[in-house]
Amino acid sequence: MSGKPRLRLAAVLCAAAAALTLTGCSSTGSGSGDAQAGFVAGTGGLDTVPVAQRKAAPAIGGNDLAGKPTALADYPGKIVVINVWGSWCSPCRDEAKNLEQAYDKYKDQGVQFLGINTRDLSVTNAQRFEQVNSIGYPSIFDPDGTQILKFPKGSLNPQTIPTTLVIDRRGRLAARAMKPLTSEDVDALIAPVLAEPAS
Repeated sequence: MSGKPRLRLAAVLCAAAAALTLTGCSSTGSGSGDAQAGFVAGTGGLDTVPVAQRKAAPAIGGNDLAGKPTALADYPGKIVVINVWGSWCSPCRDEAKNLEQAYDKYKDQGVQFLGINTRDLSVTNAQRFEQVNSIGYPSIFDPDGTQILKFPKGSLNPQTIPTTLVIDRRGRLAARAMKPLTSEDVDALIAPVLAEPAS
């Protein structure tokens, strides 16, 4: 290969790498389709769905960061808070301690937290992230985004990283936040669903 084609190839590769870097904490490739979702756009990037319009959450599952099989179905009858994160994502680092504090606050009230770790090609990086932030709840290791793509379009599907979703006691998508969360944000997502009748 002569010098000019090599330079062109290098330029194309650099451009592709730059594009991936720019979208690293934004698009999951899951698409939108929210125009017909029927959700209520809240203030501060928090969205909710009226009870009668909620859709079933997909069958999320896989191995956790220790290699143990873990699934959304492991928590029937519980409210499940799903956080989509990556160790490479600085907003994920910003919210990690807030999520862990909320897990400690709500775990005895029938609320389970479950992470989906994505785009970490090495599980070691994800494990280190959890250790540094003292995360006590499990995360599914999903480096290629397979689990994220299970969320149906036109629902509260994850479209950015981080995204946090709340699944109600009947296994339906109830709320979503597509931004790093403060402690107040987490409360605002969970409290209304927690107040709903258990039956």
